[in-house]
Amino acid sequence: MAAGGAAAASTGYWSLAIGAMRAAMVCWVCLAYMRGVCDWLPPPLPAAAAGSTSTPRVGLLSVLFLAAVALSLVAGWFLNAVRPPPPTPCGTPGGPPVTAPRVRMRDGRYLAYAESGVSKDRARFKVVYSHGFSGGRMDSPRASQELLEELGVYMVAFDRAGYGESDPDRRRSVESAARDIEDLADALELGERFHLVCSSLGSHAGWAAIRYIPHRLAGLAMMAPVINYRWRGLPRALARQLYRKQTAGDQWSLRVAYYAPWLLHWWMSQPWLPTSTVIDGSAPFPNALDEKNRVMALSNGMFHSRARLATQQGVQESFYRDMAVMFGRWPEFEPTDLEKPPFPVHLFQGDEDGVVPVQLQRHICRKLGWVNYHELPGTGHFLSAVTGLGDRIVSTLLSSPPASA
Repeated sequence: MAAGGAAAASTGYWSLAIGAMRAAMVCWVCLAYMRGVCDWLPPPLPAAAAGSTSTPRVGLLSVLFLAAVALSLVAGWFLNAVRPPPPTPCGTPGGPPVTAPRVRMRDGRYLAYAESGVSKDRARFKVVYSHGFSGGRMDSPRASQELLEELGVYMVAFDRAGYGESDPDRRRSVESAARDIEDLADALELGERFHLVCSSLGSHAGWAAIRYIPHRLAGLAMMAPVINYRWRGLPRALARQLYRKQTAGDQWSLRVAYYAPWLLHWWMSQPWLPTSTVIDGSAPFPNALDEKNRVMALSNGMFHSRARLATQQGVQESFYRDMAVMFGRWPEFEPTDLEKPPFPVHLFQGDEDGVVPVQLQRHICRKLGWVNYHELPGTGHFLSAVTGLGDRIVSTLLSSPPASA
């Protein structure tokens, strides 16, 4: 589990740092006390009486000691301030109740899921769905029940780690996203091979599945997969230009997620700092349907109710770990490093996407070559809201012949 490691190890770093600060404070208090018994220790403050024989060196040492104490106090306060609150897992004292069916992962965590389509025993195809940012197990590509019945599709969507009713995973990474899907499929007995559909930010699980569990997939479809502007395989000048077109808050959010993921919780909670418009829903979309749905979701309360459900175990364990994984460092691989997998891959992208720049998506698909790229004219980011598109995505995925090696 490599990507997101800095965020995952933050608890240990906090403990070490705070312990060191406290040790420094204890040492200083001990020195100040011992000065009353040991004449050889420098006084904590230089003597001010007339005719004092204190040397400038002793005074300088005292000032340095006081500065160290002040710095220790400030650093200790800061480290405590930026430490995220502990999660509130479902089913634990003080945590939300467990209301959904759940299955156990290899590390003991539980993932919550929701089924749709036909029953498993009748299914010709088994499809796993990985939701996007602020989503959950009730999301899907929105294929019609008629199509699912006709094709014989069993579909299971799940709360990704830390979302909804799935247990948090402090070791979350790009790889763990693929491993969770594999564990879910095994726990539900989906067979040796199954299809995978990923949406938006949840598509990092799709890229990870190509890398880590290619032998388990029969096909993959990604719906407007989110892009990390710092991927090495992107054209630097173009990526930088498009990155700077974002609002200052979105630029800073991605910057913090990349350079200091341990600071995200504190940063995002400060009203005086520029933060993500995606999280607060304040940024307008260039696509008319996306903008209409954004305004409606804000006005009827759906936007905030979905966010509360997604983050009920802690916003750190859902939104901010998502950001740290997706927009942090990808040390083991990037999408453009991947080799052609033994199954078909489809990528659907709107040309009016206000979240994912279509220019960068085109570059990735051109560079890979084996991705079946479907650019949708006049379409925005939220593809599942487009009437009939869910049917097209599912039928395209399931009708594709196996990829040649």
